[in-house]
Amino acid sequence: MKEPAVSADPTTVLAFETDCHIFDGCGFPAPGLHSFLFEPIFGNADSNTYFNKTMLLALLGTVIIVGFFWLAFRKPKVVPGKLQMVAEAGYDFVRRGIVYETLGKKEGEKYVPLMVSLFFFVWMMNLWSIIPVAQFPVTAIIAYPAALAAIVYVVWMSVTFKRHGFVGGLKNLTGYDKSLGPVLPMVMVIEFFSNVLVRPFTHAVRLFANMFAGHTLLLLFTIASWYLLNGLGIAYAGVSFVMVLVMTAFELFIQAVQAYVFVLLACSFIQGALAEHH
Repeated sequence: MKEPAVSADPTTVLAFETDCHIFDGCGFPAPGLHSFLFEPIFGNADSNTYFNKTMLLALLGTVIIVGFFWLAFRKPKVVPGKLQMVAEAGYDFVRRGIVYETLGKKEGEKYVPLMVSLFFFVWMMNLWSIIPVAQFPVTAIIAYPAALAAIVYVVWMSVTFKRHGFVGGLKNLTGYDKSLGPVLPMVMVIEFFSNVLVRPFTHAVRLFANMFAGHTLLLLFTIASWYLLNGLGIAYAGVSFVMVLVMTAFELFIQAVQAYVFVLLACSFIQGALAEHH
């Protein structure tokens, strides 16, 4: 049996890194968890002091976003140029389409910078999946969505207790309503568990799971296109390649949607924190 030839780094197996094809007597080199692990660019992985590809992409993404808005607004004009127009459209979409719609203009204005930053950062981290050479969504590594969800969680809890005080904040988080009568204790436990533990967990996992699944499908069809490129399999390789194009277009849509959903949920959490307790 012919073994697939892979690069020296087994954590970056892509379609073009193997000479294994159907009818060659070798198995399909399916993507797996190894496709989401990367060797350190420098540093020591054993001591957790290292810098790898996902960290580099996150850093580059941050520089790109900051650089884009700095260039767009460093010399703002009454009649905006093309770059300023694009930046204003993106900023206004988050401000009016998400923040104002959820929190209202008066309460929401102070949260606009945070939500705009979150939206474009998440979107950029997602976009790396379809950018040549990078070809990996940073948010498919759970640590990044978890860190972003933790930021939202801290803001959410801070707003809750600042607005309502300690006792009022607990009532807000537990859904306290004495009109519920005998079922009140059960409702309070469920609401507390949901708000304090489940919401931040699902906030992070929703983004992570979608990007993880999307990247896996892209890898699957990409590797399959190469694997089937042999003999009669060429016809199937063409179908698989069409699916790569379809999935890439679909991923473009999902990447924007996930950024939107992440920020929308963040705003809804804060909206709940600001709501007056009855």
